[in-house]
Amino acid sequence: MRSRQSSLIILKSTLGRLPSYYCEIENRAARGEEFVSATAIAESLSINPIQVRKDLASISSEPGRPNVGFRVKTLLEDLKVYLGYDQYDEAVLVGVGALGHVLLHYGGFAKYGLDIVAGFDSEPKEKKVGDKTVLPIAKLVPFLKRTHVNIGIITVPASEAQGVADMLVAGGVRAIWNFAPTTLNLPAGILVKNENLAASLAALSAELRRRR
Repeated sequence: MRSRQSSLIILKSTLGRLPSYYCEIENRAARGEEFVSATAIAESLSINPIQVRKDLASISSEPGRPNVGFRVKTLLEDLKVYLGYDQYDEAVLVGVGALGHVLLHYGGFAKYGLDIVAGFDSEPKEKKVGDKTVLPIAKLVPFLKRTHVNIGIITVPASEAQGVADMLVAGGVRAIWNFAPTTLNLPAGILVKNENLAASLAALSAELRRRR
């Protein structure tokens, strides 16, 4: 049996698909299914089954069985370990506007190993959003240096995003989840995941028009 801790090189495109596999397999586990085939997953997610089989083979500690597929419980655990869902990372969120409020209130991040420990905003007074404390942005860097939080979430306007990113880096964060519609200039070694909601909506609208 191959160890789940073995050193594997996973393509970025593959890594982008793994969370979808996790959700699909988690749903099947909840329904009591014992095995699942790559073909069944591919049909549910509208992905090429050969691609799914290759992706799962790259992270699974057990090979799929002919005519049966992968053991659901084992595959779910393999994905959880590989994606880091079995460990918790702490994050701070900067920009408590409409989107920031939604993310601070959302309780589902814990399921994926993420805990937003505090929010930061331009307002000078401390406040609460749900059970999260929101602090003045002037306290961001000292807070990060004291707590050693690894992830920063940016939900400010594009014009303010680079300044916020610089503060996050100065505080020692190692990864940034950026919702501002702009490209950040970051030092080498800082991980960044950009979420351009406007671009995603435009792509969805364009595909809808094409299908019509």
